[in-house]
Amino acid sequence: MPGKKTTATPVEEQIITTEYSELMQKSYIDYAMSVIIARALPDVRDGLKPVQRRTLYDMSELGIHYNGAYRKSARIVGDTMGKYHPHGDSSIYDSLVVMAQDFKKTMPLVDGHGNFGTIEGDSAAAMRYTEARLQKITEESMLADLDKDVVDFVPNFDETEKEPSVLPCMIPNFLINGSEGIAVGMATSTPTHNAAEAIDAEIAYLDDPDISLRDLMKLLPGPDFPTGGVIINKNDLYDIYETGVGKIRIRGRMTTEKGRNGHINLIVTEIPYPMIGAGIAKFLQDVASLSENKATNDIVDISNQSSKEGIRIVIELRKDTDVENFKALLLKKTRLLDTFGVNMLAIRDGRPETLGLKDILKANVEFAFEVTRRKYETLLEKEKEKREIQEGLIKAVNVIDLVIEILRGSKSRDQAKKCLVAGETKGIHFKSKSSEVMATQLQFTEPQADAILNMRLYKLIGLELDALVAQHEETVANIYKYEDILENRSSMSSVIRRQLLDIRKEYAQPRRTEIINEEVQEFQKKEEEEMDVVFVMDRFGYAKTITTETFEKNADAVTEEYRYHFTCKNTGKVCIFTNTGNMYTVKVSDLPAGKLRDKGKPIDNVSDYDEAKESIVFITSQSSLNLYRILFVTKTSMIKMVSGGEFDVTRRTISATSLADGDELVYAGAVTGQQTVVLQSKDGYFLKFNLDEVAEQKKNAKGVRGMKLGRNDHVETAYLLNPTGPNVILYHEKELDLSRLKQTSRGGKGSKH
Repeated sequence: MPGKKTTATPVEEQIITTEYSELMQKSYIDYAMSVIIARALPDVRDGLKPVQRRTLYDMSELGIHYNGAYRKSARIVGDTMGKYHPHGDSSIYDSLVVMAQDFKKTMPLVDGHGNFGTIEGDSAAAMRYTEARLQKITEESMLADLDKDVVDFVPNFDETEKEPSVLPCMIPNFLINGSEGIAVGMATSTPTHNAAEAIDAEIAYLDDPDISLRDLMKLLPGPDFPTGGVIINKNDLYDIYETGVGKIRIRGRMTTEKGRNGHINLIVTEIPYPMIGAGIAKFLQDVASLSENKATNDIVDISNQSSKEGIRIVIELRKDTDVENFKALLLKKTRLLDTFGVNMLAIRDGRPETLGLKDILKANVEFAFEVTRRKYETLLEKEKEKREIQEGLIKAVNVIDLVIEILRGSKSRDQAKKCLVAGETKGIHFKSKSSEVMATQLQFTEPQADAILNMRLYKLIGLELDALVAQHEETVANIYKYEDILENRSSMSSVIRRQLLDIRKEYAQPRRTEIINEEVQEFQKKEEEEMDVVFVMDRFGYAKTITTETFEKNADAVTEEYRYHFTCKNTGKVCIFTNTGNMYTVKVSDLPAGKLRDKGKPIDNVSDYDEAKESIVFITSQSSLNLYRILFVTKTSMIKMVSGGEFDVTRRTISATSLADGDELVYAGAVTGQQTVVLQSKDGYFLKFNLDEVAEQKKNAKGVRGMKLGRNDHVETAYLLNPTGPNVILYHEKELDLSRLKQTSRGGKGSKH
């Protein structure tokens, strides 16, 4: 009623109570299955992930054929994303690039034009710069017959387009081009195979589904990588193909050439498949580090001379190099010997499965039969429709005068059609009664009647009539052939086999990867000839060794420029004592051997010594320690002597002396014949006494008191006096002769200066 106020009835609320864990579990499973099925894993039937399948189909729909013009990759990516794959342009372009890279795929499916990346890890140019088109093999073996209802089409993401659920692939593309992908909780890693061998294996399974795996592997002995290389664990391949999982060990291929100045050039011509990308740069770094770390002294130079013609990495070796031993070193220390983890996981019947070789071939053969059946069912239906039309036209030609009379006497097309189909003559003017009687006996089908009404007069020419009869005979023969293919499995097998053989004949390539059984040779490190070298370290902590000849020629410069220098064995160790009471050992072989002006290597890079937290008190060779006793003096004036033999250890770090809390080591030195020691405190007290008063103790002892210290005073350093002099030091910018100090006893306060 006018003026009456009404209120809306509230919608009744519904509260659904559910277990949180169950809701999370269901949501996660839905997400995981979406990633597994619709994103990350290939279908075993065509060997393609959804993004790859959609990209190829879109290129086909755009008419980017192998014998046509290239189209901008950006156009392909944009069209694919807008119609079929709304998950971002980068994933589409990445898949397009990979399908065009002949160093990743045995049989590239896309023909790329422009910069599509390199085997050395250079990425492809942006999609606005590159162009692409389909490869011929892609159109012939994967996209042909899509118009013959050979596969199911499903709605796209917004149900505005239709896309194939799988491409009608007749070859085992899952084996030929392999696949890599990471899903949720699972991953696929399928190696590439030789196309001819994979097709031979499919034909063998087609002929005999009960064929043994051993017999199949006579035709397909193992993976064939685009980068070549040598698989060295042939005996493991049977288990891999039986279970679908395992590890393939693959090494690069090397040859030797004569180099300059009598040197030997070791040439790496093929790399393991996993080294594609940044692995080559890493290999060059690893080889260089072998020389830097003194794992070998055989390397003179290394250069990467690779080009579009192939891999060529040149390692120049010394003329006396044991090449086989050096190869063993490369295989042990670099990725020239690598492992490819096999997990042949794919979608089969809508679910992820790890498949063996026979499982894969079975899925491919069953799919080939399904595609062929649907193709010939469609062709048969079309041929039967064609036969019906042809028979109607032939029949019409035989009574052409009557047909013309019906057409001339009819008032409309529908009236003429009814007469041709059902013999209805009402309303049609005939020249004679006999013609009308004959017309009532006509029984053309509706498609035949339409064809007659659409027939042009030139079809009545004698030659055209002969051609029509010949076409009819051909159509009848096709129907007979198609029915035979559909009714007899052997006939369909022959069709599939012939198609596979035609593809094999045109696209077969020789095998690139060799398959052998080989034990990896152990690297035998060459025993280095023992000799004296001089260890030098500057005030910044950079250390190296120089020859004794270099030191003798530049003794004054070494003494002036370097903080430490002493002679040691090139096969020995250097011992570093720090203020924290620790001793660190460094192998002399870990230090660079260089010229006097070479920079060297930071000492804390080759030892556990931490320059930021501690300072060096004493440094010497380990072989020298065995000859003498070591005097230790701490900040709180604890003093002791330890036999140098206690420091002949194999560990990198040990505690050289025991320190009280808050104490630190201020002096350590080798006692080589001195009899007198002088302790110096911060407040300027000097105490001189005989070393006989210092007992020899173990390295874990704290020692005895050296001098009596005043409040807030501490020992700064100590001096071992040379019996033959001089023993002059610079103290407060004045010379002080320690020999002239009054000698007292240990434990005294000393004299102030």
